Amino acid sequence: MKALDDLLQELGISKVRLAKYLGVSRQMVYNYLELPSLSKWPKEKKISLLKLLDIEDGDEDTIKNIKVTTDYLEAIEERLSKGLKENNQGQFLDLKGLKKEEQQLLSDITFLLKDKLIETNNHEENYYSLLYLHHLLQSIDNIPEIRYLLAYISKYYGFTNPNSFKFNEDKQFIFEGIIYSAYSLYYSGTASKSKVIERHKRFVEEIESRNEEKLSRTQELFSIQAQALRELGYTEINPSNAAEVLEKIAEIEIRGA
Repeated sequence: MKALDDLLQELGISKVRLAKYLGVSRQMVYNYLELPSLSKWPKEKKISLLKLLDIEDGDEDTIKNIKVTTDYLEAIEERLSKGLKENNQGQFLDLKGLKKEEQQLLSDITFLLKDKLIETNNHEENYYSLLYLHHLLQSIDNIPEIRYLLAYISKYYGFTNPNSFKFNEDKQFIFEGIIYSAYSLYYSGTASKSKVIERHKRFVEEIESRNEEKLSRTQELFSIQAQALRELGYTEINPSNAAEVLEKIAEIEIRGA
């Protein structure tokens, strides 16, 4: 199936898009491509692929003889997009207001996430990986280094030109150099275990200290809110008195400053 895999790459059809077009998981596409010939594919999936490539026979020679012209690429893209649209009908992802490439990106990401969650072999690891990814996305607006790290990974694994900078170029350049050094040290196995243990201890202590500060501040705000309600003669905060209570909270904080 090397000829088919080479053709898909030449056509720019990712495994994600092909999986969505065929209505299978991404892993299943990899499994199909490991088979010795297209004749071993499930009949329905084989027919779908033949229609996409506009060929009647899927043997190795037929696939090798396909000439990838501009017209052929456009025809493939039209059939692929139509198939993806039909397969996506009935899904509840709202893509209104997004550009075509943004819709494609969001659709591909959603498909990959679902694909990971339904995978049985590494289900727990996949769940926590996606949970941490969710936390990362929640933090991305406040921590610019997250974007630099994502760019670094994209570059490292060949998805992006290593000299491409889409964010703050100076900061991104410095960050990538530091991360590369850290990764090199990690993979070399030469890092001092005692130093790593000490730094991880400091890492934990810093996080615990920050969490204690957050907890202390939350308790302080609850205390101030309770005081504001007492001074105003209310028992709870609700839509009708919220503005008055918030104003009283600000006043109490100023008094205590």
